[in-house]
Amino acid sequence: MLLTIPGVLEAQEAASFRQALESAEWSDGRATAGYLSQRVKDNEQLREDHPLAQKLGTRILDLLERNQTFVSAALPLKIVPPLFNRYQTGKTYGRHIDGGMRPVGPHRVRTDLSATLFLSPPENYDGGELIVEDGASERAFKLKPGDLLLYPATSVHRVAPVTRGERLAGFFWIQSMVRGNEQRALLFQLDNALRLLGRDVPDHPSLVEMMGIYHNLIRQWGES
Repeated sequence: MLLTIPGVLEAQEAASFRQALESAEWSDGRATAGYLSQRVKDNEQLREDHPLAQKLGTRILDLLERNQTFVSAALPLKIVPPLFNRYQTGKTYGRHIDGGMRPVGPHRVRTDLSATLFLSPPENYDGGELIVEDGASERAFKLKPGDLLLYPATSVHRVAPVTRGERLAGFFWIQSMVRGNEQRALLFQLDNALRLLGRDVPDHPSLVEMMGIYHNLIRQWGES
């Protein structure tokens, strides 16, 4: 399931993120890449322990905790603290797949879902599309500041070369309560249908039974 979640950050807050990141100290992004990804990765990142990365990342996590669409789609169990990258002219990240586990302190988080939070206005840079392979096709994304793309971490993807301007983004990974992508997609679809029915026919007796099906599926498929 590829899902765009608009307005995780409001436009004004996304602009304040960009302003803060413009004066940050950036490092070579290859420092956090695996031995194969290092060959195709050419960008810059904030260090994981950078105070600004921690401050902005905490803010993103606070907002996502209250974002109904994100919670319904991701069913998050653990989230890797957000990181931030920068692509200036000529920078790119070739075709790769994200690692299956990410260290967070002494622990490991399984990466079921990848997320990219776009921060730069699309008109401020050329190229830089996030291209995700979806079966036999590819889909390219270049979202508005504050919009989030959620996609399976099992997807092969790349960032097209930036040919003008600068592309800033946040990115992170989620371990879901429900490991399977198809199962999460079904639960997301069912949850959306229940919300609409609850709005349109709130007193319908079948709503209780349908809600029971939803939660029983989570009990069957979920893990903690």
